[in-house]
This record gives sequence, structure tokens and C-alpha cells, in this order.
Amino acid sequence: MQPTITIPKHWEYPRFALNQRTKQGIILGLHYYPNGTELAEQFGHGWRYALMSRKNSDELFHFEENQIQTLSPQELVSQITAEIEFYQRQIVILQQQLAAMTGGFTNA
Repeated sequence: MQPTITIPKHWEYPRFALNQRTKQGIILGLHYYPNGTELAEQFGHGWRYALMSRKNSDELFHFEENQIQTLSPQELVSQITAEIEFYQRQIVILQQQLAAMTGGFTNA
């Protein structure tokens, strides 16, 4: 069963989704400052997003919805293709390590 998130009807719908790739990074979290709350009065109402700029980074950056830029289809394809190629190289390395290990065991 897929987890679901329910957004109250009186809230605006978020423009971006969890795990979406953007020019600023990958969206890992979002929170909403509803009108009439102290946080909304202090920072403005609406959605805020937590993004990780690099896959192995330990830093999160927070952006307002209007600060986030989407990737073009070409940029998205390029990012995903590069990630696939990276993991394919990792698989080859692991297969070579496994072959070296199993080859060593069969010769013993």
C-alpha cells in the first residue's frame, strides 16, 4: 500500500513533490505556514522546502516555493543518465570484486 499525505482543503497545494529534482537539489521535505499563524506572520504564508544539493551531502537547505527552479527535461534526462552510468560502473566494480573473491575460493 502506498503511503498517502492529506493536505487540508484550506491550504494551497504544493507546487513541488517529495524527491523531485530541481536546480537547487532534491526535495526531501516540505512544510506549510498557514495564514494567521505566527510563523506565517514572521516569514510569509505558504510552502517551504528542504533540499539536499548533492546526493551524499549532509546539509539541508531551505527554500520558499518561489526560490525553486525546475529542471528542463534535457537537464533531468542528463542527471538521471549520469546517475545510471555511475551505478552501472559501481556494479561492474562489485562484480569484478565478487569474481576475484569466488575465483580465489575455488582455487584453494
